Amino acid sequence: MTTDPGHVLVACDKFKGSLTAHEVVEHLEAGLRDGAPGVGVRSVIIADGGDGTLDAAEVAGFEPVPVQCSGPTGEPVETRYARRGDEAVVEMADACGLVRLPGGERRALDASSAGLGEVVAAALDAGVRNLVIGIGGSASTDGGAGMLTALGARFLDSDGVELPPGGGALTRLSSVDLDGLHPALADTRITVACDVDNPLLGERGAAAIFGPQKGASPEHVVHLDAGLARLSSLVEAQTGRHAADLPRAGAAGGVGWATLAVLGATMRPGIEIVLALNDFDEMAKGARLVVTGEGSLDLQTLLGKAPAGVARAAHRAGVPIVAVCGRALLSEEEAREAGFERLYRLTDLEPDEAVCMAEAGPLLRRLAAHVARAELA
Repeated sequence: MTTDPGHVLVACDKFKGSLTAHEVVEHLEAGLRDGAPGVGVRSVIIADGGDGTLDAAEVAGFEPVPVQCSGPTGEPVETRYARRGDEAVVEMADACGLVRLPGGERRALDASSAGLGEVVAAALDAGVRNLVIGIGGSASTDGGAGMLTALGARFLDSDGVELPPGGGALTRLSSVDLDGLHPALADTRITVACDVDNPLLGERGAAAIFGPQKGASPEHVVHLDAGLARLSSLVEAQTGRHAADLPRAGAAGGVGWATLAVLGATMRPGIEIVLALNDFDEMAKGARLVVTGEGSLDLQTLLGKAPAGVARAAHRAGVPIVAVCGRALLSEEEAREAGFERLYRLTDLEPDEAVCMAEAGPLLRRLAAHVARAELA
């Protein structure tokens, strides 16, 4: 008589530049079964609130709902939100993030978060009252003014004219009108997936830290920070909510601040939200091993990237966890600090990183077979 040895739970992100998260999971599943024939494998796709969050939600059973919205510089974009009952997931990256910039040209002063607000409005109009918003991968530094405008707010200059899109115009802001905000917001629970803890303003703020990644020059950073300060001051005078100094207010060019100060949102680490959507704790019950990973494991992993979040969840469940990756810039000690018992790298099989990128799929399958033989024997 044999007993069930327990399954393997795969929870992986994409290998950026070579494999999508779906492809990573497929190759890992095949390789694990190569190395341990008959082993049970369950899989989830993970993300941290940026691109890939919608994919992770859909793997968890959410249905895609197509929406057209404004891209970061106003061009129409075909995007979607993911819905399950009265709950929906919205991804800023896919609506109006850096991946949506035409030709990849970064527009620090006039990129807008309006597309995010348009998708949120579409979900509210459809009856959603439990909303998860992933705000990673943003292209804008407008303090969420574009998002709020799409939800019915008005931001006016001294002549009573609505400001044009983008954070560059906020220094001309004279008055704020929040009376027209979508009425369903009052009855909607909003949770924001966010993995940075920066405040809105100053040397650690949205403009100073993230503006240069979005094309901002040093002069742009000063200008954008001044506009964000003006925006937050005028909104605080209306709402009485001082949120500019709160951790995560500087996320997504200040969208984090807008969700806190105006929408009354709750913030959680993106990986925690994605794991909860996938019922990770339930899937981990009876597991023999968790396999997680992404393309590169480095010091950023120690600061809370998705695989580290999976490691924390695995330890809570009492299941050993290993990580697979294209390359690792972590020492064995750092890997253990991040929660991984062992690291398995494509570069262990093929030292040429260019070959690893080009042949990532077959190499990952071989690596997974090695993991199975080493960990499940």
